[in-house]
Amino acid sequence: MCPGPVRPLSGFPPHGVPAKFLTQDQINEFKECFSLYDRQRKGKIEARELITVMRCLGSNPTPSEVQRHLLSHNIDRGGELDFSAFLSIMHRQLQQEAPEEEILEALRMADKEQKGFILSSELRAKLTGLGEKLTDKEVDELLKEAGVGPDGRVDCEHFAKAVTRSSAKH
Repeated sequence: MCPGPVRPLSGFPPHGVPAKFLTQDQINEFKECFSLYDRQRKGKIEARELITVMRCLGSNPTPSEVQRHLLSHNIDRGGELDFSAFLSIMHRQLQQEAPEEEILEALRMADKEQKGFILSSELRAKLTGLGEKLTDKEVDELLKEAGVGPDGRVDCEHFAKAVTRSSAKH
């Protein structure tokens, strides 16, 4: 945790960040650390300190990731950001650092019966046909690592873990 006194921030809750993706404990922790770097008590921190605040909270962004986050909010390196922008940036960074949950959420949307499984044929069609398309060989590798049941079903949680393990190797 960051050193120093804690003070409440005004203008809370922030808008633009889906609250369902962050727990109240996370928001409170973010608010506490943010306030420590709000030295002028304006409800803002300097953009150049963003990487320090993020790392203080256990995140590990690269300088280029921080620059991208700032650009996405139209904030230059010499500017300032408020808590709403900070919360949005932390949310996005956490999603990048924890892709397993994001993958699992996408699989749950495809699991129409909400049974925790998706047919391998349906998963293959989505992975080779949507978004950042994978090759059949890449899908074969992922399915092999995740394991396909004898009935052709893939366990959503096993698949999400396999994908994140696989991407960590590369």
